[in-house]
Amino acid sequence: QVQLVESGGGSVQAGGSLRLSCAASGYTYRSACMGWFRQAPGNEREGVAAISTVGGGSTYYDDSVKGRFTISRDDAKNTLYLQMNSLKAEDTAMYYCAAHYVGCRAALWSYSTWYVYWGQGTQVTVSS
Repeated sequence: QVQLVESGGGSVQAGGSLRLSCAASGYTYRSACMGWFRQAPGNEREGVAAISTVGGGSTYYDDSVKGRFTISRDDAKNTLYLQMNSLKAEDTAMYYCAAHYVGCRAALWSYSTWYVYWGQGTQVTVSS
């Protein structure tokens, strides 16, 4: 099993920045693909970004966050990050960390049903 714990959420004004962290423990070798998802009230959970530790560490982003968010991971610390800049009100959501034991797939990374392990989430609120 892999346990994931998110942190770093909070309230910020539009245009501001936040950095989310996701600490992994347990069988961390089973987190070859790690992703960030978000879910606003009344909406489906959507993929924000993902990063693979195999195949050169490929990264994937949803179009809505390209150029503003950066996903990264520190394997020595078993920690995943999401640097969020130029935040907008529409970024307000609960943000979740997820992992799969195989490397990310371009056609699958954004589907929440593909992931095996999930954290409990951290709230991000952006006021305009």
